[in-house]
Order: sequence, then C-alpha cells, then structure tokens
Amino acid sequence: MKGGLFGFSKGCLHMNRWDELNHLFSRTGAIVTFGLNALYGRHQIRKGVWGGAWDSSNAYDFMNYTVLKGYKIDSWEYGNELSGSGVSASVSAELYGKDLIKLKDVVNNLYKNSDLKPSLVAPGGFFDKQWYAKLLQVTGSGIVNFVTHHIYNLGAGMDPNLVNKILDPHYLSKVSETFSNLSQTIQQNGPWASAWVGESGGAYNSGGRHVSDTFVNSFWYLDQLGMASRYNTKVYCRQTLVGGHYGLLNTTTLVPNPDYYSALLWHRLMGKVVVAVGSNASPFLRSYAHCSKGRAGITLLLINLSNQTDFIISVQNSMDMRLTVEENISGENSFVRGLKRSVSWVGSRASDEPMYREEYHLTAKDGNLRSRTMVLNGIPLELTEDENIPNLDPVRLDVNSPLYINPLSISFIVFPNFDAPACA
Repeated sequence: MKGGLFGFSKGCLHMNRWDELNHLFSRTGAIVTFGLNALYGRHQIRKGVWGGAWDSSNAYDFMNYTVLKGYKIDSWEYGNELSGSGVSASVSAELYGKDLIKLKDVVNNLYKNSDLKPSLVAPGGFFDKQWYAKLLQVTGSGIVNFVTHHIYNLGAGMDPNLVNKILDPHYLSKVSETFSNLSQTIQQNGPWASAWVGESGGAYNSGGRHVSDTFVNSFWYLDQLGMASRYNTKVYCRQTLVGGHYGLLNTTTLVPNPDYYSALLWHRLMGKVVVAVGSNASPFLRSYAHCSKGRAGITLLLINLSNQTDFIISVQNSMDMRLTVEENISGENSFVRGLKRSVSWVGSRASDEPMYREEYHLTAKDGNLRSRTMVLNGIPLELTEDENIPNLDPVRLDVNSPLYINPLSISFIVFPNFDAPACA
C-alpha cells in the first residue's frame, strides 16, 4: 500500500489520523510505502523546473514521530513524478541524487536503534533514461534500494479508443521497451538496486469510465503484471485500491471490480520466480509462466485477446514440456494452420502420481466486455450474503486432456506435478 505526504506540518496533518491509519495497517498486515514531499523548501526557478535546497525538517519530524510510535514502514519513497520533464514540476537528477544521500542519512540516524530498517525508494516518476542513469550515478551504491517508475501506457481515460488499445497485442507490447530500458539502466548504473512499478492504472486521469472498472481492463492489467515480472520488476503498485474509475473496489459501494479478482488470483497462484516461455503462437495469445506460489509446480497465465479465435492446447509431458496450440476461427469447421505453433519450456514430471491440472477461466458476464461482473469457470464472482469474497475454485482435469482457451478470455492454469528447474 502506498501513501503520500505533501507538506506535512503539525497544522495540516492531524497525527491522530496517522495513528488511525497505522492501526488499520497493523490489523490488515498492509506493507506500507510512504511518499515524502521532495519540493518542500524549494522554489520554482523557471516554468516547471524547481531548484534550491530541499528542507528535510518536514520529513524528519514526521519520520521521527513514526519511529517513536513504533509504526512499521516498509519503505520511504522520495518525491512524486519529478523525473525528466516531470508532471507539472521537475527537479534535476543531480539535485535529486544529493537529496537522496541526505535522506539516507536521516533514515539511518532515526532508525539506528530500531529493529525496523526501511528501504529508500525513488524517484516515483516517469522513466527518462538519461535522468534515471544520472540519478544512480550521483547517489552511488547503498543509497537507493528500489528504483520506481510510473506507467499509464493506455493514455488518457477519456480516449474513446481505450478498449481497442487494450485488445491490441501490438499496442500492449510497446511498453516492453520501457521495462527493457529501465532494466538495462539499472544494470549499467545501479546494479545494487531493483525495479518497482510505483504506480500504474492503465489510463491516467482516474481511468476510463465503463472501461477501467470492467472486465476488459483485466486484459491490460494481467498482461502488464506478466510483462513487468518478465523484466525482473520486484513490486507492482496498482492505482488504486479505492478511487477513480481504475479503483480495484467500487468507489461508492466498495464491491470488488473485476481487476480485484484478477489481482487476487495472481497473488494466490503466481510465485516470484518467472519461468521462460518460448512462443511463436498468435500474438493474440499472450502467455506467461511462474513457479507456483507456496507449492510445487508451475502456473501458466494465458490471455486470449482475439474475439474469434479459440486456442486448443495439447500438453505433452516429457523432459521438454510443450504446449501445442491449434487455432480455430469461430464459425469454421477446420483448424487454421493446424499444429504449427507452440509454447514450451523445459522441465519434467515431479512424480509418477496421477497427473492433473487446475484451471481458472475468467470471462465477462453475458459476454459483455464492459460488465462489472467477472465470471470464473461459469460462476459469476459476487460477494457472499455476509459480504465476504467468494471462493475462487478451479476445475481439475487430466493433464493430458486438451486445454481450451475461448475467445476474449483469461486463464490461469496450474500444473502441480510439473517440476521446472527454475522452481527447484
């Protein structure tokens, strides 16, 4: 969970509110990253560009109170969207880097007698290769633990073409350049640090009405989670839990939107280790694989962006596990191009026990992509009578039976008996 502090003083943030929030964090087990104001004490030297010395007293007082109260903060993030040309405001990488060295000293001093050692996270802005590289060069080793960037690759929430962008595999793949460039920048200039997506909501300005809060948004969301993981992103912060059209919960009723269930299934099923998937299948079939979370085996995420193509996947278990994909255009009797494409990775059976797989197929209620109700294996996902999250149960099938991926659907497939070397 991310929070933000902009201009804290005793007069503008009642500390009892901070106390209440920390009691909530404690009860829910939330992992908290809190953002500090990087413009405090500065002045605008020209339009959109801020200079002068950062006044750390504001951050110091707030952090000191937090330490004295024993509140657990996982990490402190410095600034918000000030990198490169910034959003409304910017600060040079040189100044930002010097500030971070100063902030690290503050953190080390305040936490010197504490068992809690929060990380330092920065810069929380949009990726600019030259700016980010300079920041890591100025700060040097041991200052910034995690490098954060923001992504809103779908553009403005008001865009009438939002759904078309979400369902266009070529458009979705464009952001891979950002992930790749950031990964390279960290490796070359700050290999001690790791990448985070510090904020992402798909479409900016609160998301798209009747898009970001509906089933179709999960195509973008789960695809980007898979892509981010492929580029060694350690944390992905979704904008938002509550608020705007892109909230995981409905702003007025707090009923989960479809992306909530997508996030929950990802959290429950996908482990931290990414398994490479080599694929020459249709670009409309997006595929990602991870070691399963908390158990043996692997979990495969399959996203079918096509509105007319079924994918029928045959699973062959041997030292090389291969998914052979057949494409069937709806309305035709014959398979198109037959068995020409495959998705594969290397591994072997974990045992000689009966082989089965667990399937979680996600579709839109009544086939309406803009439905606010997600369907799991034919059952609408709705809160129970006592307002709890419903069971998210898979169907279990013989691992050697054909796997069907319907048009405009998302599937998590768990292979509990599969032993990939990466998961050992």
